[in-house]
Amino acid sequence: MKLGVFAKTFEGTQPGAVLDAVAAAGFAAAQYNMACSGLASMPEAIDEGQACAVAGAAKKAGIEIAAVSGTYNMIHPDQAMREAGHRRLAVLAERSHAMSTRLVTLCTGTRDPLDQWREHPENDTPEAWRDLLQAMETAIGIADRCDVDLGIEPELANVVNSAQKARRLIDEMRSPRIKIVLDPANLFETTTLDEQRTTVSAAIDLLADRIVMAHAKDRNPDGSFATAGKGVLDYAHYLGRLKAIGFTGSLITHGLAASEAKDVARFLSEKLEAGR
Repeated sequence: MKLGVFAKTFEGTQPGAVLDAVAAAGFAAAQYNMACSGLASMPEAIDEGQACAVAGAAKKAGIEIAAVSGTYNMIHPDQAMREAGHRRLAVLAERSHAMSTRLVTLCTGTRDPLDQWREHPENDTPEAWRDLLQAMETAIGIADRCDVDLGIEPELANVVNSAQKARRLIDEMRSPRIKIVLDPANLFETTTLDEQRTTVSAAIDLLADRIVMAHAKDRNPDGSFATAGKGVLDYAHYLGRLKAIGFTGSLITHGLAASEAKDVARFLSEKLEAGR
């Protein structure tokens, strides 16, 4: 596995400075965000020079661009907001190759109109699922046209809130463009260690054929999020299960301060080395 981090962990609006900071912290890969180029995370436009600057900075720093963030609320209650997201997804997808990546990460969305990461009681309705299928059909069309893959992540607050729903989406859409970004800390809040291990193992086994990137953050005992290595997640088990399915992609940490980056890189490197 290649160890990486959200590029947005580090301040800066120039890709060279940001990706140099990624490398200096001990990482070999990054999940890029266009905010690191001084743009909106989902810009209305990206010119060729801006895209090539990301690839050039990554090459100079020795960093792989594992993915670019294309998250927008795919089931926003306002159809106009969904359509704006689709347009911006197309902008990112069209420039992904020039940024030296073929993976765009998505957010399957929530009915909450203000926060795409906040749970809503209507997320589990048939109507929400119907809207997700329609949105994914549009996104897959963009991905086919631009030759990129789409990374979806099961998250408790979104319509795809479990590994089982992610599998259902894959099976119903029948597109090889749909890939999985797996973050075990998004599969549970508070649970016993045995239940956590069972949940993580089941998710990895169910989605093994589609997992292309893994995330690394943690949970505190009260269910709140924590920096990787500072919570209750059994990293030896998690990384061992990824190894067992032959996963060799990037392990991308996030939810940390820049000041913690070197310590987190060291922690994850030690866990990966211990599992060899």
